[in-house]
Amino acid sequence: MQMKLSNSSLVVCASVAMILLASSRAGAGLPAEHAQTSDAVHSSLAPGQYKAAAGPSDSSDYVGAETCKACHEGIYNNWEKTAHWKTTLDTKGGPSRQGCEGCHGPGAAHVAGGGDITKIFIFKDHSAKEINDRCLTCHASSTQQMQAISSLHAKSDVSCTSCHSPHHAQTQDFLLVKAQPELCYTCHLQQKPQFNMPFHHRVNEGLVQCSDCHNPHGTAAAKQVRTSAAQDAVCFTCHTDKRGPFVFEHEPVKVEGCESCHTPHGSPNAHLLKVSNVNLLCLSCHTTSFANAPGAPSFHNQAAQYQACTLCHAQIHGSNVDHTLFK
Repeated sequence: MQMKLSNSSLVVCASVAMILLASSRAGAGLPAEHAQTSDAVHSSLAPGQYKAAAGPSDSSDYVGAETCKACHEGIYNNWEKTAHWKTTLDTKGGPSRQGCEGCHGPGAAHVAGGGDITKIFIFKDHSAKEINDRCLTCHASSTQQMQAISSLHAKSDVSCTSCHSPHHAQTQDFLLVKAQPELCYTCHLQQKPQFNMPFHHRVNEGLVQCSDCHNPHGTAAAKQVRTSAAQDAVCFTCHTDKRGPFVFEHEPVKVEGCESCHTPHGSPNAHLLKVSNVNLLCLSCHTTSFANAPGAPSFHNQAAQYQACTLCHAQIHGSNVDHTLFK
């Protein structure tokens, strides 16, 4: 929670904060020598040692969010409009889970040092792992963050604050630094032009979001893809008519998934197919040399133009009445 102040302003802020700190300690009936001991311990720490020492802190090491507001009023005013402000009402977790100090650690030594930034947890000065560990102190129990430690983002040294901003969020939901999909495009540049293809999922139009299909905090599936409520492919969340179960399944749908035939982000081909000629797509499996799929019968005329396999095999995703998927 660092901001630029003039020397005179810093002295005034520190003085006000010290008065508030002294009042809170006096109200708690804590001896002054205890406060001095605490400050001395913190002043002897190097910046890199702060996190290890910030764990089992005494309640006198915490000054409360109102004390932080004395110097950081602009940041405080933004922060109090977010969901994190509700932590000030947490009476069960104690001061270590409340307000600014719930994230930045105990602030008494920071205040006593006149705003010494080496005595408080400044997120931008720490590694992605340290930042994520601190956020997961509260958020690890959420169903959305259960895979966060092993997620692809965590393994790539992407921190929570790379996407979220507790103080300066641009979205009310999830405190994102940018709205989707522009936030995702910051890193995933390869996917951006795919959504400009002639046929694409309407992400740029705002009808679908990246996080509808992917969980940025990690999943057990590849590419952080979500699953439906029935633990099927996430595609079935919207494309419910393709889910089945069918009496006669088209095996690749269940075994290899939708991506065996479709490109999910965008394609130059109708129905987001991998190739423009449907027959070629079918024949990638249905050849006499392919062990597990029946080959095309000899009476099929593949030379005839515009004679797609799906003209007859219309129920390509599965059928309840015909094993040849005719209807």
